[in-house]
Amino acid sequence: MNDQTARYASALPIDAFDAASRTTFAASYPEVPHKLTHALRDHPLMQLSALAEMAEALPATSVEYNRADLPTGLNGEKARANGIGIGETIRNIATTGSWAALKNIEQIPAYADLLMALLAELRPVIESRTGAMLKQQGFVFVTSPGGVTPYHFDPEHNILLQLMGSKVMTMFPAGNSRFAPDETHEGYHTGGGRELFWNDALADGGREWPLVPGEALYVPVMSPHFVNNGPAPSVSLSITWRSEWSFAEADARAFNGLLRKAGLNPRPPGRWPATNRVKAFGWRLYAKARGLR
Repeated sequence: MNDQTARYASALPIDAFDAASRTTFAASYPEVPHKLTHALRDHPLMQLSALAEMAEALPATSVEYNRADLPTGLNGEKARANGIGIGETIRNIATTGSWAALKNIEQIPAYADLLMALLAELRPVIESRTGAMLKQQGFVFVTSPGGVTPYHFDPEHNILLQLMGSKVMTMFPAGNSRFAPDETHEGYHTGGGRELFWNDALADGGREWPLVPGEALYVPVMSPHFVNNGPAPSVSLSITWRSEWSFAEADARAFNGLLRKAGLNPRPPGRWPATNRVKAFGWRLYAKARGLR
């Protein structure tokens, strides 16, 4: 990071989430999607020049970028590369027709400080409901006008903060096999992909969540969704964490995959507050014996 960006390391938010947002979060976490407001939109670390610099400092494995003119569902296809570097992609995002994801931004100290400060504001509520905050990670998404993030799910508890531009996330109920088949969950938790196959018959089950700068959206674990970017370049920050409950659900899904391969038709794991302890323990024993963990 250059000297100017380094000076921003201490420019952390104070009460980035207001009292009303924290109250809503406390009433809704961990299973109910809801909006919050935040005071991060003008933070210097979230400006395009700083993000481009950060992206160039991240390992190549922590940077993903491609063309943004994608369908709602990739349905097994690969997104096309944009043919340019990550720095140029971000600095000229208004015209590059691209989508970029910067993963594990906590690898850069200034961004780690920012992530931890934001999560600290919500830690008391989170830990009173789902226990210790585990695997705290941050992701930044930079998208050209009109870009699409195809249909998928994520394994983390996630708050998506909109910083620049607008977008609409269409979210579907978590844990409903109509929108994310049990077999897809099982495959993902044993090393497969998280992309979901889309067909237009699913559309009536989604809820649209429009986001503008200063707004944020809580996305429950494994809630299927896709995103349509607005008419201007967009920057969003995801602050994420895991819980023992989310890991137990994931491990129970993986154990179900073993049962399915054995010819059984296992019952899906329960959502919160189910513990899924028996199946999770079974998978953990299996994974340890096989050297998978």
